[in-house]
Amino acid sequence: MSVVAGHFSSHLAELRHRVLVSFLAILLCTATAYAFSEQLARFFMAPLIKGHPTLARLVYTNLTEAFVSYLKISLLVGLMAGFPVCCHQAWRFVSPGLHRHERQMARRVVFWGSALFAGGIVFAYYVVLPQTLSFLLSFATERLIPLPRLDSYLTFVARAALAFGLSFEIPFLMVMATKVGIVARGYFARRRKYFYLAIVVLSFLLTVGDIVSTILLALPLFGLYEAGILISRVFAGKG
Repeated sequence: MSVVAGHFSSHLAELRHRVLVSFLAILLCTATAYAFSEQLARFFMAPLIKGHPTLARLVYTNLTEAFVSYLKISLLVGLMAGFPVCCHQAWRFVSPGLHRHERQMARRVVFWGSALFAGGIVFAYYVVLPQTLSFLLSFATERLIPLPRLDSYLTFVARAALAFGLSFEIPFLMVMATKVGIVARGYFARRRKYFYLAIVVLSFLLTVGDIVSTILLALPLFGLYEAGILISRVFAGKG
């Protein structure tokens, strides 16, 4: 009994150490990002300026809004920068208990999941946001002047980036579902029309009903869905 308790205590201590290292990494990255918060704010404003070149500034209507918004930016960047450290610490904790083929599978899962998520964020920032903002700001007239608030704009950017990052996980999830036997081989091809409809509805909801954003999100998702079908066929028969 004492051996089991000692074994459990050692695992608990190691888990506490891994969590602490991850937390400190995020904290350090957040503090570093805050030192460059003004430059980061300009970076996040780039799609807005690209979509509407005459609009080169944001406003804030609450005295604490700018400070809180800069903290949000810093925390977001800190989480993204510290994510690899968190993954490494999680891997160091679980890898000793995994078999060789399980470790190889875990590496592929982490790599492709992270790569697709990052790809979705990059696509949202460089392609979708400028087009969406250009459309939304096209309603401006001499009597209707757009004055985007800093906090609202950053929330909009973060929501779009998260939506596209998660959506780009579709082929990865399809391959994994086929690989582990959750669905039969060829299931996604046979059910294509239903998933296409689901993609359109999901895109509409994620983009809060904006038609341009819905189209810009749905079209690449159709391509990713077809890519998921092709990749699933390749990997379904592999052990």
